[in-house]
Amino acid sequence: MDQQDRAAVERLKAAWTELTAPGGAFEVVTEDVRGIPMRVFKSALPNMRSLWEMAGLHGDKPYVVFEDEQYSYAEIGALVRSLAHVLRETYGVGSGDRVAIAMRNYPEWIVSYWATISIGAAVVGMNAWWTGPELAYALEDSTPKVLIADQERLDAIKPELAAVREKAALSIIAVRTEGELPSDAVAWSDVVDPESAPAGLPEATIAPDDDATIFYTSGTTGRPKGAQITHRGSVHNIFNLIFWTMVQGAAEAKRPADDTTEAPPSLLSTDGQTVFMAPTPLFHVTACNCLFHPATIAGGRLVLMYKWDAARALELIERERVTNFSGVPTMGRELILHPDWATRDTSSLKSIAGGGAPMQPDLVEKIEKKLSGSAPSTGYGLTETSGVVTVNSAQYYTAKPVSCGPLVPTLEGKLVDETGADLEPGPDVIGQLCVRGPVVIKGYLNRPEATAEAIQDGWFNTGDIGLIDSDGFVTLVDRAKDMVLRGGENVYCSEVEAAIYRHPAVLEAAVFGIPDERLGEKVAAVIVTATDGELDEQTLVEFIGADLAKFKIPERVWFRTEPLPRNANGKFLKRELRDQILA
Repeated sequence: MDQQDRAAVERLKAAWTELTAPGGAFEVVTEDVRGIPMRVFKSALPNMRSLWEMAGLHGDKPYVVFEDEQYSYAEIGALVRSLAHVLRETYGVGSGDRVAIAMRNYPEWIVSYWATISIGAAVVGMNAWWTGPELAYALEDSTPKVLIADQERLDAIKPELAAVREKAALSIIAVRTEGELPSDAVAWSDVVDPESAPAGLPEATIAPDDDATIFYTSGTTGRPKGAQITHRGSVHNIFNLIFWTMVQGAAEAKRPADDTTEAPPSLLSTDGQTVFMAPTPLFHVTACNCLFHPATIAGGRLVLMYKWDAARALELIERERVTNFSGVPTMGRELILHPDWATRDTSSLKSIAGGGAPMQPDLVEKIEKKLSGSAPSTGYGLTETSGVVTVNSAQYYTAKPVSCGPLVPTLEGKLVDETGADLEPGPDVIGQLCVRGPVVIKGYLNRPEATAEAIQDGWFNTGDIGLIDSDGFVTLVDRAKDMVLRGGENVYCSEVEAAIYRHPAVLEAAVFGIPDERLGEKVAAVIVTATDGELDEQTLVEFIGADLAKFKIPERVWFRTEPLPRNANGKFLKRELRDQILA
């Protein structure tokens, strides 16, 4: 880190201390949360309904754009009030109940979300990629009173519906459907009428630690678990994100007059409205809690897509003057490497952010070069933390490009070894990262044993291996479950992938372990290039050999031109890929 970068980090730390100190705009105090003292923002809103009521002040500002449709805050507000009263008066939904949402990123998803949590019920975010049996499992596990679903999800659940309804009553509201509806289902247009919507929301009593959402974890092993995200957790996640924007501004104000380095860019568009593109599914915290929520409180515009397509994304970025793009790193990579990047006007873009998976250092450099006067950013978080654990962007990201940033103000962090014992703090100490704070979930729905295993005395073990440097910045090395143990040596897949991505011919790369009789495991990689024969194994090994120890270099490499398999949130399905290779 050079002298200017060091000065910038010190300014950030000073501004951070001032903002969170007594009397500061983001004063942090200690409160009892579910029986455990935790760090909370003194000025935090009591629940998410309060946030939505504040958003109503944005009035006729554009709010939601879906392909060629556009809705203002006032228009969405009327739809929310109409549906909220229908849920309460027709279906008897109230505090402690649940409403499941199963659809693409349609505007109706957002309306259903605000209507549900504003009356004290919890949203069950259904993975739109699930099969019928998977949808049925989540419905039986969460027992919602109402399912709001689109045509594709209704078609998938129809064969399972009778079995689901044997266990609990379930009403259905159908969105954007053309085919025959399941029995007792009603069409959205028959029950939601903005013209006749009451002037206010139904009355509701909502405690800070009531469930706001039930989001199901990826379920890489066994059945997915329903993570219970509270109103307090959601509110604090929003405040943590707002804090990061504010602390950067406060740090910038401390810049000495003789410092001529380029200042971080403003995130406002030319018309004064921040425009967010949300290409990842709203049933995950990445898009919901970390993009949709802050966009709403900020009076921003949210641009949604029918499905991810880099060319269409570039078209919408140009048309809507998008300022903030936030997807998984693979989406950012596809965006800036797409041939249409050169012909589309992307001058409005101020930030290309990566979340859900570590952003490789080469991608940070590529974004810097592609976005003139702008900056990359990243965040690290989990479903179990209601969103972000750390944030890093602008000059702090370029100063520490391998770091995902410092822990947000309302989280404590520590490292533990494989037995769960605390490790002595130190800048070079590597261990499993544990965090504690109000954003940590209440638990896993109907899974007391899994909850007790994951959360102990408020501390949640993320399962990620990393270190915390002397500035408090976290660097993730790998997932504990995504590490190759080769002959007693730990090989971190993300480190090997970062080295591979530096080669200009590489479009996608996935590194994982495969069984080996002598070593236990050996390192393997699948690499995507644009054309067959563009890169061979010997050339790749020589290229990454300059950066990696010999034991880290993949011993088996497969090349392909078709994209790697991904889940609904854009993450590579390494387990599936590995099984394909071994088969």
